[in-house]
Amino acid sequence: MEKSGEKGGDVKANAILSESGKKWLEIGIDEAGRGPVLGSMFVAGVLNFENLANLGVKDSKKLSCWRRERLARIIEAKTIVYVAEISAEQIDKEREKGRTMNEITLNLASEVVNFFVRKTVKPLRVFVDAADVKPARFAERLRRACDKGCDLEIVAEWKADERYPVVSAASIVAKVHRDRSMREIARSIGEEIGSGYPSDPKTIAFLRNVLRSGEIPPFVRKSWKTLRRLQKH
Repeated sequence: MEKSGEKGGDVKANAILSESGKKWLEIGIDEAGRGPVLGSMFVAGVLNFENLANLGVKDSKKLSCWRRERLARIIEAKTIVYVAEISAEQIDKEREKGRTMNEITLNLASEVVNFFVRKTVKPLRVFVDAADVKPARFAERLRRACDKGCDLEIVAEWKADERYPVVSAASIVAKVHRDRSMREIARSIGEEIGSGYPSDPKTIAFLRNVLRSGEIPPFVRKSWKTLRRLQKH
């Protein structure tokens, strides 16, 4: 995996870790960028905190860009946030090894969980948006991928970002990091690349230009069917 990092206000977050009266500490996990043909995928973990639900968090796709950015700043200032990233280039390498996007997502989610496991002595309850047609299977695989000996409960569900505010918060943070990354790519090459999704005409127009030039940049997922389909036309 390319890079990862801890965000947020340590003083307030550590107070949550050390002073919480709850037996279980809760974290939410969600991803952004599984489907695009351009750019990295991000998986974010957010430690729950008092009054999080009152911020108006929801599935990041249902929020404006401005609202997501504002909420992400608030979340990162109030608690511990951990973000794992895998680049397009590394995604291609993993897929060459036969790994699916579900397995790649699982690996990043386990990195996030292990970060929080090592951060606290309290048991964790993890709420995660399931990257599997069988949520229970995803939960069990995630449990097995985490540090041995940890006291862990995992709740994996489809659309968990619509049911649990702490997963909504993770969805927002992951999406904001994904959007910032895409803007940085566009600035660095001085071209419009769109959202990076195959359904975006701006992204497809960019890819057509790339294929005409003969040089495919590293932020393009070469293992995607989108690129192979364009190469045939």
